[in-house]
Amino acid sequence: MEMLRLATAGSVDDGKSTLIGRLLYDSKAIFEDQLEAVERTSRERGDEYTNLALLTDGLRAEREQGITIDVAYRYFATPKRKFIIADTPGHTQYTRNMVTGASTADVALVLIDARKGVLEQSRRHAFLASLLGIPHLVLCVNKMDLVDWSEERFEEIKQEFRSFAMKLKVSDLSFIPVSALHGDNIVDRSVHMPWYEGSALLHHLEEVHIASDRNLIDPRFPVQYVIRPQNQTDITTHDYRGYAGQVAGGVLRPGDEVVVLPSGFTSTIAGIDTADGPIDEAFAPLSVILRLSDDLDISRGDMIARRKNQPHVGQDIEAMVCWMSEVSWLREGAKLAIKHTTRWARALVKDLQYQLDINTLSRNEDAVGLALNEIGRVTLRTTLPLFYDEYRRNRVTGSFILVDESTNTTVGAGMILPPISD
Repeated sequence: MEMLRLATAGSVDDGKSTLIGRLLYDSKAIFEDQLEAVERTSRERGDEYTNLALLTDGLRAEREQGITIDVAYRYFATPKRKFIIADTPGHTQYTRNMVTGASTADVALVLIDARKGVLEQSRRHAFLASLLGIPHLVLCVNKMDLVDWSEERFEEIKQEFRSFAMKLKVSDLSFIPVSALHGDNIVDRSVHMPWYEGSALLHHLEEVHIASDRNLIDPRFPVQYVIRPQNQTDITTHDYRGYAGQVAGGVLRPGDEVVVLPSGFTSTIAGIDTADGPIDEAFAPLSVILRLSDDLDISRGDMIARRKNQPHVGQDIEAMVCWMSEVSWLREGAKLAIKHTTRWARALVKDLQYQLDINTLSRNEDAVGLALNEIGRVTLRTTLPLFYDEYRRNRVTGSFILVDESTNTTVGAGMILPPISD
């Protein structure tokens, strides 16, 4: 069954927790004792209804206590698809957390209060979703019951947001009017909005096409581990040598001509093994073992690609970096460790070109550094060549993390831009 990763964003009062609670409740993804606890707490609070937002209230309390990576994950399934919801905060001070939770999402769900319309925060969420390369964006106009189910109000918000989204790289944008509190247009079409002819939210999430979002054109296989026989006396496995890792792009098949980077040696795929036995083809995000026809010197951090379709190789990297450290700034001249796919190297910050204001999309070219939650364009020089693609082409080979070597903490996340020579 296909898996869809969903990232939600919205301010505190937009009804995000209620929407998630409603999806979990209506898809029967919560246990009876959980529902009983929510009903009991609702009564104690004096609510006249079962407050489904309480299903995630504990997570909000944790966030207020200063959890480091405050992204909560919820899982549910329907007969058509499995879902992972990353409940990501959207406030400016939690930019790093949204970047963390939404970096692997297929769909971004942005909530807007129908009474308030498109706010600065709504634009920020949409921009971050675009920056992170999330291919599908769904704008849920919530609390339609508080504007008398007004089609005119929905169209106003839709038009305003669409005008802003034209500045972004959003390939698929959908609008759904909902009332998360009452369940209108969440699982079933609403009787209060007969003018809306689209799908309910859950049906849209079940049907959105994500298979073509994966890069099946550029074969990329970062080597994670070299598999050698444990029992050297077993003649049948004595000569076995395989290269384990997760396919990061494209499709690999036995018989394909491949090149190994950085050595440049070429070979042919002799076979592809998994825990369940050999397979005829491997594609992202399968974890497999490749066997090659030739004995080559290959180690962790190397990249296997198609001979006629290779990634960029270079030590000068242009990237958008989100800074995540509370105790240090990213400045020109800083030296950090960089992890890109399975490859580690050291990196020097050569240049901070500008700091990006994610509220106004303006560029501050006079910035001297990036502080916590700030995003900027930087040029890095690495000690070893990296084998990379542009982030928009491949979110695996186009991303990296920066690590402070003195504390071994992750201090930045980067999205690689096209090479300078392009």
